[in-house]
Amino acid sequence: MKQLFLNVKDGTVQLIDTPYPTVKDNHVIVETHYTVISAGTERSITSFGSKNLIQKALERPDQVKKVMEKMSTDGILTTIDSAFTRLNEPMPMGYSGVGKVVACGRGVTEVEVGDIVAMAGQAYHSEVNRVNKNLIAKIPKDFKDYRQGALCALGGIALQGIHQAKVVPGETVAVIGLGLLGHITSRILYAYGCDVIGYDIVDKTLPGTKLKAFVNSNDENAEDITKSLTKGRGVDKVIITAAANSNAPMDLAAAIARDRAIICMIGVTQMNIDRRPFYEKELVFTIARSYGPGRYDSTYEEKGIDYPIGYVRFTEGRNIEEFIRLLVENKVDFSDLITHEIDFDRAEEAYEMITTNKNNERYIGILLKYPQNEQKWQKTIIGSKNTIDKDKISIGLIGAGNFARNTLLPIMKETGLYHFRALATTGGVGAAQAKHVFSFDYVTNDYKELINDDSIDLIVVSTQHNSHAKFVVEALNAGKHVYCEKPLCLTLEELDQIEEAYKESKGELFCGMNRRHAPLIQQIKKILSTDKIPAVYDYICNAGYIPEDHWTQDEKIGGGRIIGEACHFVDVIQYLDGTELESLKVSFAQNEAYPKKDNAIITLKFKSGAIGNIIYTSMGSKKYPKEQLRVFSNGIVCEMDNYIKLSQYGSSKKTKIKLRQDKGIKDEYHYIYQVLNGEIKNNIAVNDAFLNHRLLIKSLISSHNSENF
Repeated sequence: MKQLFLNVKDGTVQLIDTPYPTVKDNHVIVETHYTVISAGTERSITSFGSKNLIQKALERPDQVKKVMEKMSTDGILTTIDSAFTRLNEPMPMGYSGVGKVVACGRGVTEVEVGDIVAMAGQAYHSEVNRVNKNLIAKIPKDFKDYRQGALCALGGIALQGIHQAKVVPGETVAVIGLGLLGHITSRILYAYGCDVIGYDIVDKTLPGTKLKAFVNSNDENAEDITKSLTKGRGVDKVIITAAANSNAPMDLAAAIARDRAIICMIGVTQMNIDRRPFYEKELVFTIARSYGPGRYDSTYEEKGIDYPIGYVRFTEGRNIEEFIRLLVENKVDFSDLITHEIDFDRAEEAYEMITTNKNNERYIGILLKYPQNEQKWQKTIIGSKNTIDKDKISIGLIGAGNFARNTLLPIMKETGLYHFRALATTGGVGAAQAKHVFSFDYVTNDYKELINDDSIDLIVVSTQHNSHAKFVVEALNAGKHVYCEKPLCLTLEELDQIEEAYKESKGELFCGMNRRHAPLIQQIKKILSTDKIPAVYDYICNAGYIPEDHWTQDEKIGGGRIIGEACHFVDVIQYLDGTELESLKVSFAQNEAYPKKDNAIITLKFKSGAIGNIIYTSMGSKKYPKEQLRVFSNGIVCEMDNYIKLSQYGSSKKTKIKLRQDKGIKDEYHYIYQVLNGEIKNNIAVNDAFLNHRLLIKSLISSHNSENF
């Protein structure tokens, strides 16, 4: 299938071939018929992309601040590398459309195959979309102009603004900004029995939008005109739908509002509140968060868990449902707002219209129309025809998340040791982004193609944690070498299966414990090797806060942050000590402000007599370095600071500083290559990983059981 992406570096758009997404629980697969281009939103995104780096920085000082903070902790070159990697990655466009359901996952009961549905949020400009059941609304088959359903996300935004403004039938409502969103909002308000006064810098009135009056926003008498239309009172509510770089809409809203009115922002403007009118009239300002309750909540948008209607009447999905109801019952009609239908393969023409508009064409609503194209159902997309270098390791990557795209693949490419044979994902976006930047021979939505491909030497697993064991076992059983991003698994049963498969397989197994390969860790190991006296290890990970609904916090999917990340630090100390890890205990902090299990102390004891302590916390400041290690041994102290600086204290102090943070990922990939080529005979790292995982999982189970007891 083809999907539209924005090149963030220059603001251009392009269609990328990618495998169609596969169905999953609580989701539907929709063959897209129409998507809408939201001129205000998508113009601002493309405009930002077309700016140079300095202009981008001036427009987003918040991001510049984050970059500066990262430089102070991770180093200049590391930060620059990260920023340019992000800029190279294309951005999926679109969020509102209509199409036909072609597959339903488990848990979907509201629609069936063949139904026409409006879809929002996950409705990209793409020939096929995978959308959560909470983000769709069924359109009756007898409703003829179902194109209008493509406007559902904008309708949801309008309805959420109306709910936030607490609009009551019979009130007079001002709508500032008569673009597509403004007209949709005005028509819904009229259908709800409100008088609507429209405001804009130019007259954009339409016969189908039944306004009580139109007022030019730049008219110095706009406030007096409004009072004359409202018996001298001012409007009851104001909904700002404008997209502007000025504060003028906010100032106008305060001027035309009556005493104790409510002003709601659903557009994009500056929001500097002038205290005087807000104080004198006791005005209320609110902002609507997109389409409604549920937006940005992964339990709602990904897991499909709806909010009880008794507590939340209009959720994100029910706003879309209400929009469709208004359409079907002929309470509103938006057909005249659709001024252009442009074939999807000519999408760049639509973006030219909303940006430079060289032909000065008048437009309001622009739909992308998706013609029939049977090639979109290809599950495998052939990429570059690259000759496989026999001296390189041919890889098949399963999963294309952020880590794979922004870290794993760039560093593997940099080594020059690996051939990118194939990529398998279940969704179109990640596959397209990876395929655009990296040259794979083919991309597929069926991982079994990789396992059955005789030309692939190494299966690389970089998916959500609960799927790691499945892929590792299947690949090992097929005789493949496997490199799995940590953790290997989440349960003891899975670990047993992996160890058994590894024992029986011809393939080697590697777990992404890269920090043991870091140059500064290697240097500490060299220092410690001069004497055999047991050391004391102290590792601090200032991990930072992650929202509770992030998938890594879900014990069923991510396993929690201890098994998901803290296993790294156990591995570092295992490597430095070099003897068997005899015991491991995890103790969690009890802090109601941080209810998730991501504040812990892990204590270690080794056969050598050495002990280790790991502090893993989400409570710290982002301005403080993320990782620090101190090793005490026989009158020597080694202090490693965030893989940038190493200080050695003895009879004198020695300090080594690196310009680029190096956590050992590149060296890890060299290690994998050397093992697979027979240069290193004994892959001891995997045995440490097995023990590490077993003790961590057992301790987490013990901790969980003691809490329940």
